[in-house]
Amino acid sequence: MDRFRTIFQYFQSNSESVMNGICGLLALASIKIYICFDFSCPCLPWYNMAYGLGIMFVPPVALFLCSLIVNRQSLVMLEEWRRPQGRRKKDLAVIRYMCSSIMQRAIVAPVIWIIVALLDGKCLICAFSSSVDPEKFVGFANTSLAQVRQLLAKVPCKDDELMRNNTSRKAVTRYLRCWSQALGWSVLLILIIAVFLVRWLQPCFNQAALLQAQHWSNYIDIEQKIFEETCCEHSRLFAHKCILHFFKSMRKEIKLHSFSLPEVGEGAEGEEDLLRGITNQDQVNKLLKMWYYEKPPLDVCQATQRHPLGRERSLLPWADSPGTHSKLP
Repeated sequence: MDRFRTIFQYFQSNSESVMNGICGLLALASIKIYICFDFSCPCLPWYNMAYGLGIMFVPPVALFLCSLIVNRQSLVMLEEWRRPQGRRKKDLAVIRYMCSSIMQRAIVAPVIWIIVALLDGKCLICAFSSSVDPEKFVGFANTSLAQVRQLLAKVPCKDDELMRNNTSRKAVTRYLRCWSQALGWSVLLILIIAVFLVRWLQPCFNQAALLQAQHWSNYIDIEQKIFEETCCEHSRLFAHKCILHFFKSMRKEIKLHSFSLPEVGEGAEGEEDLLRGITNQDQVNKLLKMWYYEKPPLDVCQATQRHPLGRERSLLPWADSPGTHSKLP
């Protein structure tokens, strides 16, 4: 379980190569899933369109959501967008850049699924076989309108008894497959042209603003990651210290029940400094609340300025430093 969690956290990192690799794997997975999928059109007039269009568009929605889930930056962007203003202003250009980067990666797998489905043609044949004009095909000339509708709905089912000997079934199939493939190649060509224009026209815009947005987007993600790692490290040390104090206070009861209690080494006492003076639950809660409501400004020259944590300010090593005192909401 720990190994799986480590791999998942590695995939959630903000590395460009890792995220591009994940997008490629999702794209390949979408193709593999479509190939292995057992497509069975119901061949009923009122259900063909729902089934065909559902297979074409419902899995891409699921793939899009999966792409958002595995992308760590999507959660970071939402937190940056929803956080209070605090002491650090929010840059909408950075949020737009993060959103654009997330969407570009998230739509790769869904677009691949739709293009493959259009080039294959089964979904479009199933969805629109009942909508073709029967007058274009001679095999439906001497049948009533109800029978024509029933026969057209059974075009995707080549093993059906009604369509086994019908000469127009293959013609209708070829007609719809040609339209499906033409639409698929058109979508692919439009996407290629759009990517080409974006790549070539991007240097014509404000490149400095783009570099700034990219830099601070990476900073926000790395800052959040380091904050989480620091919180985990402090939580481990805090829990270790609490457990040591518990066993130390229960020394008499442990000896009374004939348990052997190991001596606490001097190295454990040195962990007190690593707690940064935060020694109880209220201080931790206030510090986390301060981080959420009052993000520190992006100025390393103000690194010595800190907010006091209420009445416990004397316990904190930075409490005596001068700084701006702002009230927590």
